[in-house]
Amino acid sequence: MNTSDNRNGQDETIYQGNARGSAVSGANTIPGGSPVSRRSAGIPARNAFFCFMAAFIWGTAFVAQRVGGEHMGPFTMNGFRGLLAFFVLLPLVLLRKKARKEREQAGDRNLEPYSFKRTVKGGIFVGLILLVASTLQQIGIMQVDVGKAGFMTALYIIIVPVLSFFITRRGSVRVFTAAGLAAAGLYFLSFSSAEGFAPADLMLLGCAFAYSMHILCIDHFSKGTDAVELSCIQFLVSGLAGTLISLIVEKPVLSSFGMAGWLSLLYAGVFSSGAAYTFQILGQKGADPAIASLILSLESVISAVSGFVLLHQVLTGREIFGCALMFTAIVLVQLPAGRKLQVPEEKHS
Repeated sequence: MNTSDNRNGQDETIYQGNARGSAVSGANTIPGGSPVSRRSAGIPARNAFFCFMAAFIWGTAFVAQRVGGEHMGPFTMNGFRGLLAFFVLLPLVLLRKKARKEREQAGDRNLEPYSFKRTVKGGIFVGLILLVASTLQQIGIMQVDVGKAGFMTALYIIIVPVLSFFITRRGSVRVFTAAGLAAAGLYFLSFSSAEGFAPADLMLLGCAFAYSMHILCIDHFSKGTDAVELSCIQFLVSGLAGTLISLIVEKPVLSSFGMAGWLSLLYAGVFSSGAAYTFQILGQKGADPAIASLILSLESVISAVSGFVLLHQVLTGREIFGCALMFTAIVLVQLPAGRKLQVPEEKHS
């Protein structure tokens, strides 16, 4: 919601992904999830366009979630959204399976290792985590401006490399500088001396942590699985689990959704999870992943702009300053790595 720091010029495959539930690997990751080959030092206009379209759809999807949440509960919204995303990605999965089978029959030795059992297992785990993250986001987004929700969700971009540091004991000055800026931005965006953190802020902060765990979990299962198939399975799991819980807890009435509710569901499920995912694959293919990631991170800015234009939500000066600090941290953490920090392991006699 990342890229490794290998700068030796060799062809390097990097898995990126994010808050939208697609396959990823590593820390500091961005929405989506596709193998990216680092072959270019820049990004062609066509790739930049596709990356921007993905960021635009994801940013405006916050508005769709807000509108849809006025007609249905969070589990209903995410359950139906996940099922829609599953059916959108299913044809792509079938096409990739067919292509892989043809390559196997042709004796292609360049095929990546693949395990259906591991893909299903990973899809179940990441699907359940995705449901937790998206439900916390849906609850929080109903109580705050969508711009604020967008920036707070994007904190996972900083949280992932910080969590990775405690796992691998390796980090960089850049990452911790970005984490400090993000913390300061969170303070200005959410903290009030009179009230402290509101419950909705805590929900969105929990959402960012859940998305971070989601990314790290996909990283664990990325080897030996197909990125698109893993993503499709997780949407199915998230959709089924969310729908089941909604039938028990929320008891949705389809006739009460109205045109606005159904259109919001379609936008969030079909465009945000299906079309934008495809745009990201096209945008990142053969492009410099650092530049592609920066364009994709515009999602948080677009969420604030769409909230202002479509919902007439205006952030205060203090909140805008907090967003600016957060966006600076998001950009900083995706720049080429500088000096690394490594915590020496303790030696036991």
